[in-house]
Amino acid sequence: MKRLLLLPLILLCTLCSAQSNLNVIQTDAGKISGTTSDDKSIHIFKGIPFAAPPFGELRWKAPQPVTSWSGIKECTDFAESPIQGKPNEFGVYTREFLIKDEPLSEDCLYLNVWTGARAPTEKRPVMVWIYGGGFVSGGTNVPIYDGVALAKKGIILVSITYRVGILGFLAHPELTKESPNHASGNYGLMDMLAALKWVQKNIAAFGGDPANVTIAGQSAGSMSVNDLVASPLGKGLFNKAIAESGANFLEGPFGGITLKQAEAEGLKTAQKLGAVSLADLRKLPAEELLKQFGGRPIIDGYLLPQSVAATFAANKENNVPVLTGWNADDAFIGQLKNAANYIAEAKKKYGKRAPEFLKLYPASNDEEAARSQINISRDQTFGIQNYTWAKTQSTKGKAKVYVYRFTRRLPATEAFKKYGAFHTGEVAYVFNNLKFLHRPFEPVDDHLAETISSYWVNFVKNSNPNGTGLPAWPAYNSATNRVMYLGEKPAAKPLEDKSALEFMVRDIRK
Repeated sequence: MKRLLLLPLILLCTLCSAQSNLNVIQTDAGKISGTTSDDKSIHIFKGIPFAAPPFGELRWKAPQPVTSWSGIKECTDFAESPIQGKPNEFGVYTREFLIKDEPLSEDCLYLNVWTGARAPTEKRPVMVWIYGGGFVSGGTNVPIYDGVALAKKGIILVSITYRVGILGFLAHPELTKESPNHASGNYGLMDMLAALKWVQKNIAAFGGDPANVTIAGQSAGSMSVNDLVASPLGKGLFNKAIAESGANFLEGPFGGITLKQAEAEGLKTAQKLGAVSLADLRKLPAEELLKQFGGRPIIDGYLLPQSVAATFAANKENNVPVLTGWNADDAFIGQLKNAANYIAEAKKKYGKRAPEFLKLYPASNDEEAARSQINISRDQTFGIQNYTWAKTQSTKGKAKVYVYRFTRRLPATEAFKKYGAFHTGEVAYVFNNLKFLHRPFEPVDDHLAETISSYWVNFVKNSNPNGTGLPAWPAYNSATNRVMYLGEKPAAKPLEDKSALEFMVRDIRK
């Protein structure tokens, strides 16, 4: 009888001992402690430094190693977000989609970890999240990026920060000259690589598997994923990629600028700021720098030796399985034209090809013209990029690619209904975090969030989104042209606007 009574106690002690294995983590720079989710099932570590603060002489340099510390560093709160313009609500993007107003700092190279592991030996799959923001904004403390729900599904979620805007992407001849790699400008991408190296060194201590890492991102984060897949510096740091609404796949202005072009822009920026030298630039307050420059990845000859398209054409990319797609209303447009003006402009722009264009993007009335303009913006900005990546990988690549179209028009008040399945709208479903959004969600939304997050988790675990109880999602190929439509009733079917996308691709390449 005593042995029977002692058994539950022994099991309880064993569980407590396993939990305590992750209460304090030994990283390569020192020990850290964190906190737990409300139900104590997930260990959470926020604000872990993965590189030295990139200010002073380290401004516009590759990320440097962290200085080690003694004792136990408390990692219970998000660190400062990267220096950027004040995050103000606009359009459909309410506070839940944005970083906190303060604090912002050049001391911004930190990451966060959510893990449900009970011991370092578990080797759980890892998903590394790269935020969007047009390369000029963003951070990890956005409410819908909370990692608890995904961690509860058996993966480890890591969210990373990177420098944005002028501090992340300024190229300049003096910067190129001082670089041992004879390149400048891609500091934000270098930050991502540094964070991925940190994951390789440290994630096993959190119960993660460094051999099973997926990079994932949305918008500029998705473009970054595309660049990292193309970069030789990404080799061995990840083995799968998720890219939501964004890539740099086509040549020309949509595929990135050269180092020479970026250096010329940098010289103009310095002139506007009254900076004669690089030393002058490094002395300027960050707030002054923000007034003059945006940011975008550069074909610098080092991190990106050539364009993404050329890299794939030469079969030099990191050959990994990909899950990619875009949203039905992934559009950014200004004033909509009426049907008559839309048709007149189409005829002027496309000439003999106008009939084909107007068949693909029709305008029999003002309402249809408005819908076509939304589709054009969506396709030109995001659709053709992710589609071209998927088409190229399915025909030339060795690894499979899975394509989706997010079509759920998010329930909203009257003011927000016009935005539909808007850019970034899918992210809260991916993270299964609808609870953070103030919208009149319906049961179908909860089910869709559960479905989408399960697809993503399955892909992170097994390189395949399919799983028990989920609608079958076939790998993409040009012959069957089937993609997963993620809406009220998720289902795989032929991509309905393939012809329109092909038209746009031809147009861009001319």
